[in-house]
Order: sequence, then C-alpha cells, then structure tokens
Amino acid sequence: MTSSFFRTALILGLLSAIGPFAIDMYLPALPSIGQDLGAENHIVQLSLLAFFISFALSQLVYGPLSDMWGRKAPLYIGIGIFAVASIGCALASDIETLIAFRFLQGIGGAAGMVIPRAIVRDMHTGVQAARLMSLLMLVFSISPILAPLTGSAVIEFYGWRGVFWAVTVAAFIGLILLATQLRETRPKEHRAESGLRSAMAAYGLLLRDKNFLTLTFIGGLGISSFLVYLANSPFVLIDYYGLTPTQYSFAFSINAVSFFTVSQATGWFGERFGLVRVMRIAVTAFALTMAAMAIVMSLGFNQLPVLAAFLFVGYGFLGLVIPTTAVLALEEHGEIAGTASSLMGTLHFVTAAVAMVIASVFFDGTAVPMAIGIALCAVGALLLTQATIGRRRAVAAAE
Repeated sequence: MTSSFFRTALILGLLSAIGPFAIDMYLPALPSIGQDLGAENHIVQLSLLAFFISFALSQLVYGPLSDMWGRKAPLYIGIGIFAVASIGCALASDIETLIAFRFLQGIGGAAGMVIPRAIVRDMHTGVQAARLMSLLMLVFSISPILAPLTGSAVIEFYGWRGVFWAVTVAAFIGLILLATQLRETRPKEHRAESGLRSAMAAYGLLLRDKNFLTLTFIGGLGISSFLVYLANSPFVLIDYYGLTPTQYSFAFSINAVSFFTVSQATGWFGERFGLVRVMRIAVTAFALTMAAMAIVMSLGFNQLPVLAAFLFVGYGFLGLVIPTTAVLALEEHGEIAGTASSLMGTLHFVTAAVAMVIASVFFDGTAVPMAIGIALCAVGALLLTQATIGRRRAVAAAE
C-alpha cells in the first residue's frame, strides 16, 4: 500500500473522529458537570442522548448533499457548525443550555461520520475498501483511547469547560486538513445526476434493499452495545467501582485498543476467507462472549477484572464486525454512496439511541444491568445474522 493510501486513511480517520472525540473526551466529566450545574445524573445523560439524536438524524442530510455538491463542501459546513456549538457548550451556564448546544454539536459532527465512508467507496471496493476502512477505523479508534485520557487531564487543570475548548481546537485543525490535504472524490458529472428527487428515490431503493438493511442493523446493534457501555461506564466505573477519572480513562481505553488492533486484520481475513464469512464468525464470537459476560456477572461474579476481561475480548471481535458490515452494505451502491452512508449512519445511531434509553430505564448504578444491555445488543446482532445472512448462504449453497 502506498503512502497516499495511508495519508488518506489518516485524514479521513481524523475527520471521522472529531464528533466522537466530543463524546469520549467529556465522559470523565459527566459526574462533575452534574455537580457544577446542579443536575442529577439522568439529566446529565440527556446531554449525551441529545448529541446522539441529532448526530443520527443529521446524517440523512449530509449524504445526499455530498452526492449533489461533492464531498468537501458539506464537510466544511458540518465542521463549522460543530466548532460554533463547541464554543456554546464551553460557555453554558445551565444544563438546559448545555443540552441545546450538544444537540447542535451533533448536527455538525454528523458530517465527519457520513462523508468519509462515502469517500472510501468513491476510491475503492471489495477487499481494498475493507483495508482502507479498517485503517480509517485505526485512526478513528484513537479517539476512545486518547480522548478520555486527554479529557481527564484537561478537566484536572481547566475543569469540564476546558474539554469543549479543546474540541473547538480539534475542529479548526480538521478544517485546515480538509482544505489542504484532501482532494474531491465526487466527479462533477456524477454530481449533476444527483438532486433532491434522486436522493428520495435513492432512500426508497435502500429501504427496499433487504441486504443493505440487514447488514446495517447488524452493524448498528454492534455499535449499540458499545454505546450502552459508553453511556453507563462513567457512573459504573467511577461511582460504583471507585475509579478516579484518570483510572477510568485507562480502563475505557483498553477496549478501544482491542477493537482497533483486531480491526486491522479485516483485509487479511477478508482476502483469505471472504468478507461475509469473516463477518458471520466475528458476530457469533462477539455475541457468545458478551452473553457469557452477562451470565457470569448475574451469578455474582461482577468484579471489575471480570467485566474488563469480557469487554476486551468481545470488543475485539466487534472490530471485525463493523468494517465488514459497512463495506458489504455499500458494495452495490457506489453511485449513491453518500446517501447510503447517511442512511446507514442514521440507522446505526437511532438503534443505539433506543438501546441507550432502554438500558437507562433499568440502570441501578451497578454493572449488571449494563452488562445485560450490552449482551442483548450482541445477541440481537447474531440472531439477525443467522436469520438473514446465514439463510441466504444456505440457499445459495443448495442451488
């Protein structure tokens, strides 16, 4: 692979990470935000949920815009909105204002999630696309590793508001990289074929494509399992297990290390065994690991090392599930890659938002409800895979 291949992956990964960075970096601050603004924990969690809702729904807009205007222009708009909203979060004087600006921040951050996937599809398909997607995710996965650590350091010296000033700086760096290092990958002649009517037709086509929807929801349930952990882990690890914000950051980062390390083998496995087979085996192993975690912890073995070990192994398998499902879902939709990426991202995060709301209802401050919520998402992904992807493969083999 050439240096330009790695450079593209680095830039796309950094642009993709800007939005999630605003999530991961402020996780250690959730308890202190509640104390400073006089809000209860479940109200503080709404600032996280508000981000996810707008982050999910806004992706429906950026994909068609990137098909009509090219990939770069909507990225400029999104990152610009994100920067303005980050400043608003930093200056918020009450929890309601913070939640409102977090909602706006999600609108801006969605551009960085949708458009890089479309750029990958513009440039490559098949195993090469899987390699680029996994490299992109390698950079993207730096966020769950460095962001909580950086966030805890910033919080220690500048308080939780410093987190939002830091992500404002990250947004401006993203704008500079976009302007100077990334070329436009959507040809003008292809843009001329795209419009509002074609976008609506494309959404209709995608919503009738069972293969696209199946793969999207399998990936969405995998992402949901991680976001259930993300939403509840600050309170479980800091309040229940007694970790400091810095210790929490290290504990949170370990799972990201497992995720991105295994994800780098996606191209190698895909070339040798086929992406569909890799995905099915990874989903199965992911679900079995998380189900075992929920059972063991429900039986009373709910010590932190037990939780950490299961999560490390399970999220390693998830590192194969996410890139393979994304590449396979977009494979047949190159002409509408931006729109397809939008719908995929929206369905991912709507699924995750529903899972987070359900998990929050049963959350009691301990680790067991969180573990069960994670396991249910993973098992759901497995059941969907067996009922659809597995059945189609069996029919194809019989023919």
